[in-house]
Amino acid sequence: MTKELVKIINDVPLVSTLDMWENLEVQHKALIGMIRKNEKEFQEIRLLTFQKSKGTGGRPTYFCYLDEEQTTFLIMLMKNSEVVKKFKFKITREFFRMRKVLSDIASQKQNSEWLEKRKSGKLTLREKTDTVQKFIEYATEQGSKSAKMYYMNIAKMQNKALFLIDQKFKNIREILNLEQLSTVVSADKIVEKAIQDGMDEGLPYKEIYQLAKTRIEMFAEIHGKTLIPNFSGQKQIKSG
Repeated sequence: MTKELVKIINDVPLVSTLDMWENLEVQHKALIGMIRKNEKEFQEIRLLTFQKSKGTGGRPTYFCYLDEEQTTFLIMLMKNSEVVKKFKFKITREFFRMRKVLSDIASQKQNSEWLEKRKSGKLTLREKTDTVQKFIEYATEQGSKSAKMYYMNIAKMQNKALFLIDQKFKNIREILNLEQLSTVVSADKIVEKAIQDGMDEGLPYKEIYQLAKTRIEMFAEIHGKTLIPNFSGQKQIKSG
């Protein structure tokens, strides 16, 4: 899957300088230097915060996220080479796509059918969560030292099996389309039943998790994966 340059962070489309420099064929430190040299203007557009990540040799690398206006200003500071021209085209299309995603998310939340499906899905999720809580207690009694991690591990396992996710979102279920919501509701029921079946049979907790994983993977094999976000009606991608 192609790596996306523009990410939605706190409902704002942003691009990291760490993802920009390779496309512009310049060193990252040169990109940051250009931003620092014109930091006053960048700060006037939007509050700019430099963050730190691990670089080569253990030395920290400073980077920042730019919004569309800041990105446009940065490109204007560069010579209009073929590389820059190609990047302009690519980043313009990505910002446009992400603005449309945000618009589609807002519109979807006004759809009565989606709202009803989301509401019923929350009830199913609550039932699954209650069962997972029982499973955590079950696993703890069997000696698990990190049973509470199963909340997150089960959710990750389920999402990985069902969806192709091109970036991180606070709550994936809030951006699923109607068909994807139906899929995740079915998956929640499958996971809940697998866990309950395993506990009823008295299976070791690790085997119960594998049982739930196997059933979800079988469901995904038949049903196929879809991309998140997906508001264009893209067809499901069959596994294998």
